[in-house]
Amino acid sequence: MVLFWFRRDLRLHDNAALYFALKKHSDVQPIFIFDTSILDKLDNASDARVTFIHDTVSEIKTELQVLNSDLKVYHGKPLDIITKLIANKNITHIYANRDYEPTTIARDKEILNFLSSQNIEFVLKKDHVIFDRNEVLKKDGKPYTVFTPYSKIWKEKLNTFYTQSYPTELYFSNLKRTAPESLISLELMNFKPASINVPEYNLSKDLIANYKENRDFPALAATSKISIQLRFGTLSIRKMVQLALKHGDTWLNELIWRDFYQSILYHFPHTVDQSFKPKYDFIPWSNNEDHFDKWCKGETGYPIVDAGMRELNATGFMHNRVRMITASFLTKHLLIDWRWGERYFAEKLLDFDLASNVGGWQWAASSGCDAAPYFRIFNPYLQTERFDKNETYIKRWVPEYQSTKYPKPIVEHKAARQLAIDTYKKTLSNEI
Repeated sequence: MVLFWFRRDLRLHDNAALYFALKKHSDVQPIFIFDTSILDKLDNASDARVTFIHDTVSEIKTELQVLNSDLKVYHGKPLDIITKLIANKNITHIYANRDYEPTTIARDKEILNFLSSQNIEFVLKKDHVIFDRNEVLKKDGKPYTVFTPYSKIWKEKLNTFYTQSYPTELYFSNLKRTAPESLISLELMNFKPASINVPEYNLSKDLIANYKENRDFPALAATSKISIQLRFGTLSIRKMVQLALKHGDTWLNELIWRDFYQSILYHFPHTVDQSFKPKYDFIPWSNNEDHFDKWCKGETGYPIVDAGMRELNATGFMHNRVRMITASFLTKHLLIDWRWGERYFAEKLLDFDLASNVGGWQWAASSGCDAAPYFRIFNPYLQTERFDKNETYIKRWVPEYQSTKYPKPIVEHKAARQLAIDTYKKTLSNEI
């Protein structure tokens, strides 16, 4: 028997590893593991992402049951689960799609070593990105650390081979026939069902074609909102690139940024909690806990910042332009360590993706690869004037704005900006 292990690829259609498993073998049994080494680290027993995964897993089970198969779902540490499975069944191969985070790479290495000792083949395929690991490198074999040349080579290398879909449906007859089983409940995993409002995504031709002109205005419904689908793999990245090639180069660039950050995380795993540029780890952050608390709650007295944080806290989503504004404000206006903000976003974002989150925060803090220069500090007032001129977005999320109940700014913009520039300049000019 062969196992196919769903991870961050929660779909039957156009799934690379599932395709190869079904094409090469009969009696392929799909499995999913609610990984306790991940779940145990979550602080919130009502984490909406766990509910989203549980709902999606339930949908996959239903799809497979229609095909006279089923998804076997387990709860525990992957190595423990797999050890039990191979002890009870005659398993020859386990297929899965590759991941690029340091902890998941370590997990897969451990499982590979164990399965090799049992003469079982562990087959990993590329599915989450268009180009992974060492497919887009400089001529000297080193990874790109600047987006523009990376994206140039990415586009030059792209052809239909990389964007064609995997027709898994041609081989569904090779799924293992099995009686349906009930799905483990959230409660048995010590989680409570969360009320979850997943943004409705929009992949219309008009949205993608007009993305360049409209994407920066948070009051408009002008972004595709596919980030949670890409994070958990309910949509195929190949199909998204096919759409982008037809309708919009700017939207394509956003997908390339995603590949770029996955590449950076793979080649520079230390960037999870260390600056890409080492000198930036010596910035003397103020780390004022009261300021951080007000930033988290959306009570800074800067309306565009507060609107973004309240949207995040209420929905698990934040418009990308506002993500940049809030991150810049925390790291530059408040001089609070980017890692504090990165971890808060990691806790709150439905679409949390480690590579993109770390990449975005290090960009805002100027500590990352191809980041904004340290003296680039978003002016929240000018950002509002440019992207929310009628304050529609602000009024949506900060109803007490312009009333006596709205707080005064916790820092003064001009003074905070100058302090940030002076602090960065002094630190970066020192020999370390």
